[in-house]
Amino acid sequence: MACKEYMSVKYFLEHHFGFFYILTNAPMKENIKCSHEGLYLARCRVGDIQSTTWQNIFYPGKDTCIQDVDIFNGHLVLFLNKDGFPMICSIDLPINVECKHQMLIEDLNPWFFPIPSNSCSVEPGSNLDFMSSVYRVVLSSPVIPDVIIDYDMARRTFSIVQQEEVLGAPSNARSRSSGYELDTLQHRGIEKDAKDKNVELERWKDFSSTYCCERKEVISHDGIQVPLTILYSPKAWKSSQSPGILHGYGAYGEVLDKSWRADRLSLLDRGWVIAFADVRGGGGDDHSWHKTGNGLFKQNSIHDFVSCGKYLIDEGYVQRDQLSAIGVSAGCLLIGAALNMYPNLFRAAILKVPFLDILNSLLDPSLPLTMLDYEEFGNPGIKSEFECISSYCPYKNIRPRGCHPSVLVTASFNDSRVGVWEAAKWVAKVRDSACSSCSRSVILKTNMSRGHFGEGGRYIQCEELAYDYAFLVKAMGVDMN
Repeated sequence: MACKEYMSVKYFLEHHFGFFYILTNAPMKENIKCSHEGLYLARCRVGDIQSTTWQNIFYPGKDTCIQDVDIFNGHLVLFLNKDGFPMICSIDLPINVECKHQMLIEDLNPWFFPIPSNSCSVEPGSNLDFMSSVYRVVLSSPVIPDVIIDYDMARRTFSIVQQEEVLGAPSNARSRSSGYELDTLQHRGIEKDAKDKNVELERWKDFSSTYCCERKEVISHDGIQVPLTILYSPKAWKSSQSPGILHGYGAYGEVLDKSWRADRLSLLDRGWVIAFADVRGGGGDDHSWHKTGNGLFKQNSIHDFVSCGKYLIDEGYVQRDQLSAIGVSAGCLLIGAALNMYPNLFRAAILKVPFLDILNSLLDPSLPLTMLDYEEFGNPGIKSEFECISSYCPYKNIRPRGCHPSVLVTASFNDSRVGVWEAAKWVAKVRDSACSSCSRSVILKTNMSRGHFGEGGRYIQCEELAYDYAFLVKAMGVDMN
């Protein structure tokens, strides 16, 4: 897929037998209401690419937005988001060339792929054959190990290719059948296709009987509801007595990763709560979720994260002095600001390759990502945006002469995205500003060979994860026996 972007106007082009299918948010005369609010699908003939009379094929519908598109010889695949839940559907090609009116997606006889209602991660697999009618998808959630599924768009059936085996997992994991999964479509306002009812039973394992995965709506400072996913073991968890970890990111419109990870089981089985805050600035129900959490509205992301942390404590999911936070890269901007504003809310935090000195970084145009980040965070060369960035910059707003949560900061010397000096100077300033007992609990761990995305290899990743968990256990004073 080719992509062209100018400022906030985006074009994703796919070619299909004399037509360009264009996924864009560019304004159209007959579609002003969609301009700059979300992506819609348009079409034009190859010889008319410069025309301003592109045909808007269909309107996604209420509470639904288009995330991505893929195209094959006989089918168009759409990645959608409806009410915060991912969906995929296929539409038979070619679409009626002569249609003159804007249609709803239901008018095109789509087939919505059966997926679990609690699936938080839907990723395309390797789909390189243009002539194929089978589309491969990888599904995952906090309670469903990664499962590879082939969807036959011609027959409108699906088959499970493989699911990740979990060593040492509870033996009472349930096998879900296609009948159960198809029923979940009705909860999203989607009618089941007649062919779906005749699909042969396919089964995959999930651990929802052992681990509880809940989705809550948390009220933020301005009344907006923020999705919060909470994962815990009903058997090991104790109300208002359990330690917890809150994950956050909230930047670039990226959806927080909530896919399956077997390494979480050791914490869950010991009563820990693991939560994911889908704050504004990240990916959400529609593209406005990103826009209301970046630039001049970045404070919304921080308040959303803090509100989620308070919710976990107030509702008894996590003990009051046992909440920790984890962020990566731009997610550390979110957590660093929250630590400055509410230092007593968190007992500990882990900041990985952290973006902490945003003000000075954006003032330096020689850095590789500075110009690109102006659209996401603002241009400090503009007074109003300078003042906004300055108000939450984690490095600039470190509290003097006060207690500070325990923090593990990991940096990479060869990081080309976030300078290693950002972590080093932030740690130095916190140690200098915090009280003597707190300053000793702020740790800087620098890898002298790797870059922003770390090193490959399962054993290295296991070692790093073990170090992170050991830090949290010690910093929070948890008895793991």
